[in-house]
Amino acid sequence: MTVRVEISTHNIDLSKRLEGYITKKAEKLDRHLEVLEEAKVDLTFEKTARSPTDRQIAQLTVRGKGVLLRAEERTDDIFAAFDTALDRLIRQMERYKGRHYRGRGDGRSLADVPGEGVEAEPGEPGEVISRRKSFRLTPMDELEAVEQMQLLGHDDFFVFLDATTQQVRVLYRRRDGTLGLIETEVA
Repeated sequence: MTVRVEISTHNIDLSKRLEGYITKKAEKLDRHLEVLEEAKVDLTFEKTARSPTDRQIAQLTVRGKGVLLRAEERTDDIFAAFDTALDRLIRQMERYKGRHYRGRGDGRSLADVPGEGVEAEPGEPGEVISRRKSFRLTPMDELEAVEQMQLLGHDDFFVFLDATTQQVRVLYRRRDGTLGLIETEVA
């Protein structure tokens, strides 16, 4: 089964050559991780980048059953940016497989491993919404959320659906380097 590939561009023309190159490589990602269903590739040209070598941006996001991984790279060539981001994503998939398929050795799934609670502190609201993103919430426990936060490279926060309570939670990094957890409830 091949991965469904979705390519979106911002301030960049998608040539047939580039589209074919990306599609050919992204469709083969399920060779590294069998549960992958879709790959989203965002290509951007940023005129206001600090350095001319950081203007071409390739961001890859893959989704599958219980998996959400992302990699981003900035260079002066869109092909090189895509290749480097793809290499990073493949390394993340290998780490993910190592943790999930070979990690514990006792036959328990990650959801069965008990987690330790983390004390919550409310965050501050943002000033201006400059970008909107949407993603599917996959039920997971706190340990899986910490692992996904690290795999995605999210240093500040991670939003997830708690598997036991079915409530949306926000995991975030505190100033002292520890993690905090915001537990939501409907008012």
